[in-house]
Amino acid sequence: MSFLASRFLTSNLRYIEPTHIQIRNYAARKGTRERKAKKTVKKEVIETPKFIPHNQRDKEKLLALRPKLKYDDSWKHLPPSDDVYQVKFYQRLAMSFEGAVTNHRETHHPDMYNEPGACLGVRIELNMQGEKATRFVEDFTRIVSIPFKFDHGEERSIIAFAKTPPALKEALDAGAQLAGGVDLIKQIQNGAVSLQNFKYIIAHPDILPELVALRGLMKRRFPNPKMGTLDVDLGGVVSRFVNGISYTAKKDEHEKDFGLIETVIGTLDMDLRHLEGNFGALVKDVYTMRPKRQGDFISRCLIVSPPSREMFKVDYRGYVEEPQEPEDIGERVAL
Repeated sequence: MSFLASRFLTSNLRYIEPTHIQIRNYAARKGTRERKAKKTVKKEVIETPKFIPHNQRDKEKLLALRPKLKYDDSWKHLPPSDDVYQVKFYQRLAMSFEGAVTNHRETHHPDMYNEPGACLGVRIELNMQGEKATRFVEDFTRIVSIPFKFDHGEERSIIAFAKTPPALKEALDAGAQLAGGVDLIKQIQNGAVSLQNFKYIIAHPDILPELVALRGLMKRRFPNPKMGTLDVDLGGVVSRFVNGISYTAKKDEHEKDFGLIETVIGTLDMDLRHLEGNFGALVKDVYTMRPKRQGDFISRCLIVSPPSREMFKVDYRGYVEEPQEPEDIGERVAL
């Protein structure tokens, strides 16, 4: 190339800025690659097993091993007309209350058990199913007034509150251990009288505003109409709690639709009419707790009397008033 040509090329060349910058692979900070790799990996969530109460563990196995408490003989034949039959294929006969008591008196005769004054008990089996399939009647404890008193063997100490002297006298005459008004409330607040010494707390509505000061000490025992501990008839309430029949309905922890009541209604040496009157009062009171649904609330009534192991099924329907079923609109129109 000639000198002129090289000079011409050199004069026309311009400086061009570089458009590409070299990137060098410097070492990453320690732990960076590990953190990025952990982000891309899905974390496996391990579910911890739920806590199961001791009475619910292996529930199916337990129910399969033990016999069912709920008695159901609807699949059996109706009671036979003759006296010779196989018991296991027929429904159990329901006898009268008089017949059940007579049978127990025969077994407790001096020639056999020799306990003519033994306690006469009632075993009431309940269907605790509520209005919905997933709801059940809660356990309840009640004291029912009975027409004929007997020695139930329980010590029921009662404290009564009222303002008027006549109401306090009625409570003391009915069997209350202690009765008083505002002065008694102050003694309890000062610690001179302890509520722990009394099983039941009864009150007249007129002293309720002053009795609110003891609500913290009474807690669930605070008098209220639902429990029957707040009433104007103070003497009648005290008499019911002293002489009445105390019973508790408990549902089974596994078969929640099964409930059981076991209580005493008298002694075998009592008059038959008196025993029947107490039995009727008990059944009527139990029926007041019936849920609002169709079907029976009481499944069976069994009369028992230890030490005999015999249980006689009795018909209770004559002692309660069955709720009237709603009239069918179609039948009413047809009539």
